[in-house]
Amino acid sequence: MPEPGRTEGGQRRYGPAGLDRLAFIRHARQLGFSLDAIRELLALADQPDRTCDEVNDIAARQLRQIEQRIARLEALRAELRRMVHECGGGRTAQCRVLEVLRDHAECLTDHDGIGA
Repeated sequence: MPEPGRTEGGQRRYGPAGLDRLAFIRHARQLGFSLDAIRELLALADQPDRTCDEVNDIAARQLRQIEQRIARLEALRAELRRMVHECGGGRTAQCRVLEVLRDHAECLTDHDGIGA
């Protein structure tokens, strides 16, 4: 984005086009787009006569990433629910949650790298 003008107090002042671009960036970030993807989208938006195939490809890529993230989170949720459900209370020496956390082989799902 071009550097906006500033007031005497140093505040940035954006015109309508700058505000529109900032709103675009904010919304794209809320939808999880990376900064690189947002740059690509903005560059494409600046070329109104092009087809939107590339834009659609970027959005489809983001959708796939979100769907993969949801699947990993659902696996985590299932594993944590199982751990909590199987823990009957009592002493920590027999705590199922602690047993599963000590030994990954006790897990029913493969969730390596999910929390990373």
